[in-house]
Amino acid sequence: MNTNYEFAILGAGALGSILGAHLARAGHSVVMLARGKRAEQIRTAGLRITGLAEFAIQVDTVSDATQLTSAKVLIVATKTPGTAEALASLRHLEVDAALSIQNGPLKNELLAEAFGEQHVLGALADTSGELLPDGRVLFTRNVNIMLGELAGDAGPRAQRVAGLLDAAGVRATAVRGIRSLEWSKFAAWVGLLALSVTTRAVTWRYLSDPDSALLLVRLVREMGRLTRALGIDLTDESVMPVATICGGSEADAVAAVERVGREWQSKAPGHRMSSLQDLEAGRPLEIHETLGYALRKAAQIHIPLPLVDAFYRVVAAVDRIPRD
Repeated sequence: MNTNYEFAILGAGALGSILGAHLARAGHSVVMLARGKRAEQIRTAGLRITGLAEFAIQVDTVSDATQLTSAKVLIVATKTPGTAEALASLRHLEVDAALSIQNGPLKNELLAEAFGEQHVLGALADTSGELLPDGRVLFTRNVNIMLGELAGDAGPRAQRVAGLLDAAGVRATAVRGIRSLEWSKFAAWVGLLALSVTTRAVTWRYLSDPDSALLLVRLVREMGRLTRALGIDLTDESVMPVATICGGSEADAVAAVERVGREWQSKAPGHRMSSLQDLEAGRPLEIHETLGYALRKAAQIHIPLPLVDAFYRVVAAVDRIPRD
């Protein structure tokens, strides 16, 4: 078995599978790090993509990370729970670049601890999919994966990786100011997670509803206060117009969210947040590593986030209570 790959992808859920399948189809050497039922599905039937693309391809799959020696690019695509433990098993891996498309900024801290900050690329994905029960992956949204150096520039390394992803069929761009983009997405994602779990609706519906749009605005504005206190600028160039939502009147911010809802209704009417997919599948929710992370950061600099805290407790309770 090959022990040196161009791409090693940790996690074979929806986004990991979409990336691995497209890169392998483009001729790159790819290995998926997966376990249990999912690993067996891939070994038996390959990575199977449906929706925006229709194809299946065989890809090397390992469950024991010690079998690998090096990878030019490591992509972390697991859910956030257990990431530190998973990366601990990969510390021996020689990598040129490591990036994570997970939710929340904690991912970069964990990658830097495992491989050194000089090897870490910032990344965020405005790309979506859903792992179906039969092992296929429904590819629902292909807008952009943004990559950049943590120092702030696009850089040749980020440009090269983004170029390979884009040429393979998953839209990607190297960008400046990746920390601003990641935190702006995180501010939006906190609201999206909270509303997806509490409404259990497809995304466009709670973005279009005036009451849930108002709650989302207030959650994003709390996150905006934290982000600015950390010295990070907000931008509209992420998954939602976060800078606009955090500026101007509350009514204008709600109208901006409702416009996004109408756009999603038109372009991705079946889109469901990964948090809702996890809830309905009985998987753990990414609550402590995301909303919990935001609250820990806020506590360190004495920034109150009362609405974020309230939703954190509600979603944590939903996560703990057994689901029928």
